[in-house]
Amino acid sequence: MSDTRYDEVVARLATLPAPLPEPPAALTPVRTNSDIPLSFSPDPSTVKQAAVLVLVVPGGDGEARVVLTERVDRGGHHSGEVSFPGGRAEPTDPDLTATALREAYEEVGLDAVAAGVRIVGSLDPFWIPVSDFEVTPIVAVAGRRPRLTAAPAEVARIIEAPLAAFLPGARLEIVERTIRDWDLRYAAYPIDGARVWGATARILGQLGAIIAAHDAAPTAGVREP
Repeated sequence: MSDTRYDEVVARLATLPAPLPEPPAALTPVRTNSDIPLSFSPDPSTVKQAAVLVLVVPGGDGEARVVLTERVDRGGHHSGEVSFPGGRAEPTDPDLTATALREAYEEVGLDAVAAGVRIVGSLDPFWIPVSDFEVTPIVAVAGRRPRLTAAPAEVARIIEAPLAAFLPGARLEIVERTIRDWDLRYAAYPIDGARVWGATARILGQLGAIIAAHDAAPTAGVREP
């Protein structure tokens, strides 16, 4: 298993690979009551832009952790789910990085300057059909553990999840449920009494795959037999 000490993770994220590795396939929901696969295509004329902040922070134990939020349950599409700080791009945001940082400030009180936040890059964007948002994950590392405070109207609690929980081969739970008349099966990460699934899980799975990919890369100057 990869080393997930904070300093090692920061070094591995210094350059994101191209192309990016895929997250575990089991994280993608599949239909159990139909032979027709889930397949959607966004309409460029209506799709809205959004961004989330994938913030890696140093834990008190020296391990790398990822900041997640559990949404306040209002009965909406994503209420009560575990996600990253983030949201819709506003006209005043100069770019999607600014969107992610602004939303993190609004949702968890992130002071990016005080925490020494450094932007690493972005992961594969994804489209959410139910809300018609194309979401770009912005990856960042914090030089110091930030002081975070949940915005009561939006965030029920803040979770600093160990990055080790999202490496390839990490524990997954298989879930079967009905959503909008679809019987679905998908894998989820069990974290701190919650299940992380859907787009958030796929982002975390891709992040874990990036960290693990460094172990699989051949040493420079050594030819494989």
